[in-house]
Amino acid sequence: MKIKFFAVGGTIDKVYFDALSKYEVGESNIGDILKDARVNFKYDVSSILKKDSLEMTDKDRLTIRQAVQDEPNDKIIITHGTDTMIETAKALGTVKNKVIVLTGAMEPAKFKSSDAIFNLGSAVAAVQILPNGVYLAISGKIFTPENVRKNRILKLFEEKI
Repeated sequence: MKIKFFAVGGTIDKVYFDALSKYEVGESNIGDILKDARVNFKYDVSSILKKDSLEMTDKDRLTIRQAVQDEPNDKIIITHGTDTMIETAKALGTVKNKVIVLTGAMEPAKFKSSDAIFNLGSAVAAVQILPNGVYLAISGKIFTPENVRKNRILKLFEEKI
């Protein structure tokens, strides 16, 4: 088994630049997180985009979809910004014969209080056991794009009511 990771940006990969007094999307943290976790599976990490998800366009989603479609591995994890992760998940809905799990974080992975490592671990477990389809692994649960919403006040994802 081999898992393909695609990094497309978002808070999970943000870093703080003192000189600019703001956060910017930096290099993907996936490789470091997996190395520190001492995982026992083969994986490959590719960066497609380095964007805050609020800046993502339909063209960006097509780029992500094409990369997933062209990927020979059938187990895919995408790290993505949480603000538009649901829209990207929906755009991937027509990809066949793959398990695709999107995840992200409410705080950068480099922060001790971040949910990034937990969410990435949940995505790794999910991609190995779920049937083909598109899912989100975040806030300690597995969602489909149709049954989830982001609760910005509570800073978590929850089932749609």
